Amino acid sequence: MTEKIRKFIFKMRGGLWTLLFIAILFMVRKSTPQTILCSLIIILAGQIWRCWAAGSIGLYRGENVKAQKLATTGPYALMRNPLYFGNFIIGLGWSLIAGTTAIIIFCVSFYILYVIVIIPHEENFLREKFGTEYKEYCERVKRFFPVKLNMKDLRGNFDMNIIMKSEIHTITSTIIGTLIIIGVSMCYT
Repeated sequence: MTEKIRKFIFKMRGGLWTLLFIAILFMVRKSTPQTILCSLIIILAGQIWRCWAAGSIGLYRGENVKAQKLATTGPYALMRNPLYFGNFIIGLGWSLIAGTTAIIIFCVSFYILYVIVIIPHEENFLREKFGTEYKEYCERVKRFFPVKLNMKDLRGNFDMNIIMKSEIHTITSTIIGTLIIIGVSMCYT
């Protein structure tokens, strides 16, 4: 896949996320109160994780990849892609309400869009911009799953202002999306 295609898909990631939500919405079925409660806990965990990641990075919204400095503390000390991991957890929570088919379709779609296309595009940018620093970071920290834990690095520099400026859109979308999916699920008899 060419970098030009990856760049285009990166620019469209918000719209693609919306399409994933709509696909999940069309698969919603009647859910039990227990399933909805479990889903709400998962969705909340994903949004809290995203907030921690967003508050630990300086600049992240936009159509192009950008970074003023390499984020390596907070959740970035555990994994290189905590924002996308948060998205995955939120989408998984939505899919749980919709059912097994939705879970499978969401997981496969997420893997293709993010792991194969979007993340490699960001990694290329970071590799070019930060060189050896990024290479060493990649050796210490995996894309999604922690290898070792350094408590000092977890503290990092969290900035609540970033949440209020940039993440409020995602928080609002997550709340509205969750309410819509639960509402649709409750309409089934």
